[in-house]
Amino acid sequence: MAKITAFETGWCTHISCIALKGAGLKVCKFPARAWLLEVGDKRWLWDTGYSSWFEHYTQSGVFRLYRQVTPVYFDPQQALVRQLSATGLAAKDVDAIILSHFHADHIAGLRDFPDVSCICSGEGWRQVRTLRGVTALRQAFVPGLIPENFDSSLRFIESFASVNLPAQLAPFECGYLLPESNGEIILVPLPGHAAGHIGAFVLTDNGWTLLAGDAAWAPANYRELRRIWLCPTATPTTTRLGNSISFGKTVWWRFVCAMRGIYDPVDVDLALLPYPQAAFHRSRGTGKLAGKKAASVPAKCLIS
Repeated sequence: MAKITAFETGWCTHISCIALKGAGLKVCKFPARAWLLEVGDKRWLWDTGYSSWFEHYTQSGVFRLYRQVTPVYFDPQQALVRQLSATGLAAKDVDAIILSHFHADHIAGLRDFPDVSCICSGEGWRQVRTLRGVTALRQAFVPGLIPENFDSSLRFIESFASVNLPAQLAPFECGYLLPESNGEIILVPLPGHAAGHIGAFVLTDNGWTLLAGDAAWAPANYRELRRIWLCPTATPTTTRLGNSISFGKTVWWRFVCAMRGIYDPVDVDLALLPYPQAAFHRSRGTGKLAGKKAASVPAKCLIS
């Protein structure tokens, strides 16, 4: 079965009500994480997190606003390429980098892996590849973080084989099979947060885990259906996956409801990245603080 290893690569800070409506103005920590996925002798990275390149490309100009709105805390030793090296892995040992989406905290380390091919949503890349200046900033996209040869070996998930998901993952119905993953990694669209946002169902020895990217920022988003700030009113009955796709925060809410659908009845771990490490609520389901000690949350929901 597939193996998942998590790496924390710095963090930014912002007010907690952005992640959870009604949480107030307390500043909380939003870790940037990357993941190593292994199946047999194949290795993929899921995102790259922050790196020193983020500071370099946001030092001046319009992108300086990015680091002012969400101050970033990063030590060069936290760079994913260095953490992998500490485990005995070099960049050349990675088969590909899978990008959940193109926000800077997920792609800032790409230049540390210049010869590693990338996998992403074709629609997501199409929407951001030409963005510059204020238009790019509004999409949290920093063009300088993209290596010059990025296009040359890029693969889109839409070109992969489409498969039906196991019944236990309903209401999610279909996804794209990651080549050479022995059917143990299935990529799924999770639109709403960003252009071309994707997640991955990963089959481990402990069952299925959903790498959800930024599809939710706190367990209460999907456990209690508590919305992010400014998310429109919606109910699970009107936002199931069988309905037609809408846009923006309505789409985001639709997939949060789907995450609730797999969290409630079955043991599907939900791995959120980043997860705000601030105890701004208690889970009604467990009575445990949802924060830095999230490892104590029962197996149905793995917050990493």
